[in-house]
Amino acid sequence: MRVLIIGGTGLISTAITCFLTERGDEVTLYNRGITESQLSRSPRRMLGDRTDYPVFEAQMAQAGPFDCVIDMVCFVPEDAHSAIRAFRGRVGQYILCSTVDVYAKPAKHYPISEDEERRPATSFAYAANKAACEEILLEAHRRGDLPVTIIRPAQTYGEGGRIVHTLGWGTYYMDRVRKGKPIIVHGDGTSLWVASHRDDVARAFVGAVGNAKTFGKAYHVTGEEWMTWNRYHEWVAEAMQAPPATLVHIPTDLLGKVVPTWAEWCVENFQFNNVFDNSAAKTDLGFRYTMRWVEGVRRTVTWLDERGWIEDSDDYPFYERILAAWDRLGANMTDDLAGLDSQRRR
Repeated sequence: MRVLIIGGTGLISTAITCFLTERGDEVTLYNRGITESQLSRSPRRMLGDRTDYPVFEAQMAQAGPFDCVIDMVCFVPEDAHSAIRAFRGRVGQYILCSTVDVYAKPAKHYPISEDEERRPATSFAYAANKAACEEILLEAHRRGDLPVTIIRPAQTYGEGGRIVHTLGWGTYYMDRVRKGKPIIVHGDGTSLWVASHRDDVARAFVGAVGNAKTFGKAYHVTGEEWMTWNRYHEWVAEAMQAPPATLVHIPTDLLGKVVPTWAEWCVENFQFNNVFDNSAAKTDLGFRYTMRWVEGVRRTVTWLDERGWIEDSDDYPFYERILAAWDRLGANMTDDLAGLDSQRRR
């Protein structure tokens, strides 16, 4: 099959490219040429910026028809509208890489199924824009403009990526774990979370390519180890053969006020339960969760170590400042309220 990947050098799309090439598909990547490919043999590449919509659409018209387009970088409604103009009547299938964050939080039911209400908080711009892109493209599908398939990964990690934590994606987190330094955890650390290795996610995308039963549908491709955040960090320490994790729990809303940029994702997302039903992807895409979290983390950390990409946590003193302030707050509260418990009936 003739497949175009918009993006193609990111975490998931690198693995998609590898698997499609291995099975004999003709793969073309469209991107800005900024990120170096991790593949030993790169497929054909078209250079351009998909947000320069007139130029992008002209390039797509000249490129000729594709059996399938996989769009890994459709982030805002304008991207979706441009994709419709570019590919209407020219592709056999359009696959959107979306996200499980399109759902309202907290959800009404768990595990979350694909028909759960798609109404993310407007303050969570990434999720709100992805939900809008989905609706625009599904409407185009209903009009008959192009056959659309939507795939919704959750946290995806692996070689080429990082390990997320309460305050973002900085690799200094892994250095803290390795050195046995305390780790900040939002809330009480008991909300549920899932993560899936890039290879498992990528195989689901490959299973969707040219698969007519997926047209007009959306699919979860997520982890299946339902981990509390406490367990998540404990297993990271185990994977790194580090000292047992020392976890410091700080209320999520407080983190959101103190470090709103770093804590944005835990405020909008991580504090809620994130567990999903993968049944549809297993049936239609052949999705399987094969990479256990501990092994996947071990492989990811090894990949980062080989490139010297784990940052020194000493270069991030803000983290220690948060911990010290939290300790002082607790000590002051303890002093201020000394003896209060013995007076609780008065």
